[in-house]
Amino acid sequence: MSKTIENSEANNNHGTNEQSNAASIAQQQLFLAQMQQNQIQAQDDEIDLAELWRAVWAGKFTIIAISVIFAIASILFALSKPNVYKASAILAPASAEGSGGLSALAGQFGGLASMAGINLGGSGGDKTALALEILKSRSFIENYIAKHELLVPLMAAEKWDMATDTLILNNDLYDQVNSKWLRDVKPPKKAEPSSWEAFKQFSNLLSVSQDKTTSMVTIEIEYFSPAIAQQWLTWLIRDINKIMRDEDQKEAQDSIDYLTNELDNIKVTSMETIFYQLIEEQTKSIMLTKVKAEYVFKTIDPPQVPEQKAGPKRALIVVLGTMLGGMLSVLIVLIRYFSKK
Repeated sequence: MSKTIENSEANNNHGTNEQSNAASIAQQQLFLAQMQQNQIQAQDDEIDLAELWRAVWAGKFTIIAISVIFAIASILFALSKPNVYKASAILAPASAEGSGGLSALAGQFGGLASMAGINLGGSGGDKTALALEILKSRSFIENYIAKHELLVPLMAAEKWDMATDTLILNNDLYDQVNSKWLRDVKPPKKAEPSSWEAFKQFSNLLSVSQDKTTSMVTIEIEYFSPAIAQQWLTWLIRDINKIMRDEDQKEAQDSIDYLTNELDNIKVTSMETIFYQLIEEQTKSIMLTKVKAEYVFKTIDPPQVPEQKAGPKRALIVVLGTMLGGMLSVLIVLIRYFSKK
């Protein structure tokens, strides 16, 4: 009986060893199959790269031809673009000058003035920030364009003739003889550009930035004519100073009128003294607005007629156009090669 049990156990162990050996052999075979598959895949990749190179080389004349066409087209496009000139000016905030008296009164009687609806003045930086926002606002730019009659040169000009120093208008957009707009546009647009269109066009030409460290403001205008760009920028600086000066002058005069009327109702002598001090400072503010032309922005570097063009960058246009043609031609060659295959 014991021998039978031992023989049975031996047979079981032998069967287990055979199963283990079979599993090990199967794993080795699977590993070898994976290695062979990886080698075949690597060979296929090498064949694909070589085939791509052969496809590109076979279509080299097509690539050269398309690249040359794109290069020539880029050159013609770059030459067709008119020169653009940039006039610039550097300004310094000037609103803080002469505000010492109002600042002192603001510390003493700021609460009383606020109750009376009187502004004793803030910091120069706040007034500068306000002026910059007004400068870029739609209402200011629309009024500026209408005031200086810039609609035609802004919306109908196509280039500037350097030899005659004249601005050339697009005859398809504007009839100079009859002073009539000829634009062919779809409703709701009209032949004559709207104030919104003019604002968008002028905003594209205008650039305003302020250095956070020095608070210096740089204003730039780009246009076909360097002289017109300089003139527009000069008008812009003058107009923003004027509008800020007029607003402060009106506000100070309204404050004086209010304080003068309230003096009749005051019964306390000390309050009369305070009101007279407020009237005195507001009168000084009015005097300052009348004698100070550069009210908010003081010109450090005035606008000059630029002598060098700011654009277009024709060399960059040609390089990018040629590169685009090269990449497109390679793509066409590969698609054609594999579609035939």
